Amino acid sequence: MSEMSLREHLERDCTTLCHCWRLERRDGRVFGFTDHDRSLAVGGLDYEPQSGFTQTEARASLGMAVDAVDVEGALSSDTLDEADIAAGLFDGAMVETLLVNWADPRQFASIRKAAIGRILRADGRFVAELESVAASLDRPNGRYLRRSCDARLGDARCRADISGSAFNGAGAVMAVTAPSTFVASGLAGFEPGWFAFGEITFSDGALAGRALPVVDHLAAAEGAILVLPATGPSPEPGDGFTIVAGCDKRFATCKAKFANPLNFRGFPHLPGNDAAYAYVTEGMEFDGAVLVE
Repeated sequence: MSEMSLREHLERDCTTLCHCWRLERRDGRVFGFTDHDRSLAVGGLDYEPQSGFTQTEARASLGMAVDAVDVEGALSSDTLDEADIAAGLFDGAMVETLLVNWADPRQFASIRKAAIGRILRADGRFVAELESVAASLDRPNGRYLRRSCDARLGDARCRADISGSAFNGAGAVMAVTAPSTFVASGLAGFEPGWFAFGEITFSDGALAGRALPVVDHLAAAEGAILVLPATGPSPEPGDGFTIVAGCDKRFATCKAKFANPLNFRGFPHLPGNDAAYAYVTEGMEFDGAVLVE
């Protein structure tokens, strides 16, 4: 790319310019779209034409106000799956806007980088709100002081070893009993609730390769019942999966289920709002001992 050539092109009375959008999801998949009427190869990536994309006015402000621009389009591209959008796979994706000379795609410049804040869908169209980097400064950062743990199970802060067979299972979908609820085989050796708040990864079907949180794990005569979030497609009978045990972030669970109380990342001794209304009751001991063991 030669920025000087593009600069010289911009100084002309008549220009041949278009916009391209390079979209990179958090799972590493990259998509290219352009508002030009033919495919363009820019910087080693093919940008799909006639995708129906239009861009609103870009707003830039002083101070801590959030700069935003919207990208709107029709769900006409084969690479844009409405189910993927509904499942949140495009949430937080990075979008780079390029200004391109379509007569010579080697002449281009990056004019904006932003993250998708939210996507609105209606009547087969979508509007993606792109937030600038400054938007992250307008969000709460740091830790919250609360009784429950704020670490992700098994990460560097949690340090719980969940690689063993006691915390991992595998099975297949036997029957779908309700949207996002199904009966699973292969989990007979685990007690009910063991995989609640865990994570399931499917190896077959429409959900192949997708990791989803487990809302609940129940027992039934025909097998284990697993409940998933009510978004996106449901699994089908025969779909295989692997599943990891979950944690409800309570100190008692951290100690009894994972034997990991020393690494608990919450504040179990933190008094709650009820402490302000407490009063002395006959027969109770007030020796300053810990409330959680």
